[in-house]
Amino acid sequence: MSILRTIYLYFFSALGLVLVIIGTIRFIDMGLKTFVFTQADQQPRYYYPLPPAPVSLEKISQLSEDDQELSKEEKQLLIDFLKEYKETKEKNEKINPLVAKRQRDASINLSLIIVGLPLYLYHWSIIRRENKKKIS
Repeated sequence: MSILRTIYLYFFSALGLVLVIIGTIRFIDMGLKTFVFTQADQQPRYYYPLPPAPVSLEKISQLSEDDQELSKEEKQLLIDFLKEYKETKEKNEKINPLVAKRQRDASINLSLIIVGLPLYLYHWSIIRRENKKKIS
């Protein structure tokens, strides 16, 4: 039983240390991308909803109530699409994709450190305590 306990303690201590190391490395990577390699993340991507039919945005915005080519449901579909498109575009223009990505990365990195550090410290303290008892 003693060997299994020792393996368990060393394994989880190492796991905690690995999580802390990974989180720290990722934070360093973020810092380097922010302050040294400033062009590394410069790829903004905007995803907008697609029209329900192959119709240009100009044609959709020029729809009138007198249009006979489309049914009421089709007109309403296109009007709803145009509204959703404009809302999505406005929302995306307010969001800086680079800042959003960095904040997501920071959240993941911090969570790795928050989980890994106590895991490592707890298990390593038990190992040190047991080794002191063996020596004395």
